[in-house]
Amino acid sequence: MPISTSHPEPALPHGLRPEADCGPCLLRQAREAAACATADPRLREAAVRAAQAVLESGNERLPPPALAQRLHRAIRRVTGNGDPYAEVKQRLNQWAVELERVWQPRFAARFPAFEAAVRLAIAGNLLDVGAKTQLGETAVTRALEAALTEPLAGSVTALAEAVRRSRRILFLADNAGEIVFDRWLLAQLPLGGFTVAVRGGPVLNDATLADARWAGLPDFCEVISNGSDAPGTLLEDCSGAFREQFEAADLVLAKGQGNFETLLGCPKSIFFLFKVKCEVAARTVGLPLGSLVLHRQEPGVTAAGTPREGDTP
Repeated sequence: MPISTSHPEPALPHGLRPEADCGPCLLRQAREAAACATADPRLREAAVRAAQAVLESGNERLPPPALAQRLHRAIRRVTGNGDPYAEVKQRLNQWAVELERVWQPRFAARFPAFEAAVRLAIAGNLLDVGAKTQLGETAVTRALEAALTEPLAGSVTALAEAVRRSRRILFLADNAGEIVFDRWLLAQLPLGGFTVAVRGGPVLNDATLADARWAGLPDFCEVISNGSDAPGTLLEDCSGAFREQFEAADLVLAKGQGNFETLLGCPKSIFFLFKVKCEVAARTVGLPLGSLVLHRQEPGVTAAGTPREGDTP
C-alpha cells in the first residue's frame, strides 16, 4: 500500500523519511498486531481498516515509527486491547535469558570483553516483532552464529573512547527480550554515570518500565520512561523530563532501528547499535540487510545520515 501524499503534515526536524517500501511493511505490521490484539475477526478487520486510514491520511513526511505509533494507537483503540503484545513480551524476556546464558560465553571467548558485549547487544536486536524477521528458534540461532563472525560496521574503539570521555550517558533501550542482551554492555558503562530509557507505553514488543524491572536493570542503574508510545524516540512526543535527560547527556547510545529512524540527523552525539532489517535502512547506511551496525553520529551530520569526514560509518 503506498502512503498517501494528500494533505501532508509538516516534516519532523530529523529522522528517516518513509519510502514506497514502508507502506506495505506497516500494513503487514498492522495485520499482525490486530491478530495479537483480538480473536474476533470483525474487530480484526475493523482494526486493519483503521490502520489503512492512518496510512492514507497524508503523513508521508513523518518517520516510519511516527506512522507506526498512530497505526498502533488505532489498533489498540478499535480492539480495546491496551497491550496486544503483552504475552509476546513475556515470552521473549524469558527466552532471552535462556539464550544469553548460552551465547554470552561464546561471544566472550571470541572477542575482547567490550567488543563482545557490543556485538551481543546488537545481535539481540533481532528480537523485534515489528520487522520482517523470523523469530523461530532456527532463525535466531543462525543469526547469533552469524554475529560471531560477521564484520561489525563501525568502530568499537571510537565507542569505548566516547564512553570513557563522557560523564552522562543516556542509553535508549529498544525491545523486550533484547534488553536482556543489553545487560552485559550496560555493566561495562561507568557506574552511576548512565541512565536507561524505555518506552512510555506499550507498542509492539518495545520495552517498557515493567520489562526493565523484569530484566533487573534498576538493580544497577537508573531507568526512566521517555513518556511516548512511539516505537522509536520522537523527541517532540517525549516527556519534558526525558528531554531534559536527553539534552544533558554527553553521549547517547541508541539501540534498534526505530531509534535510528527517529534520531537520524539529530544534532547530538549518538552511537546507533542495530541490525539492518529493511531495504530502506540498508540504503540509508549503505550496508546489506542483516548487517551489524555501530553508526556514529555527531552534530553536523546531514539528515541523510552521511558522516562528516573522519567519522566512522
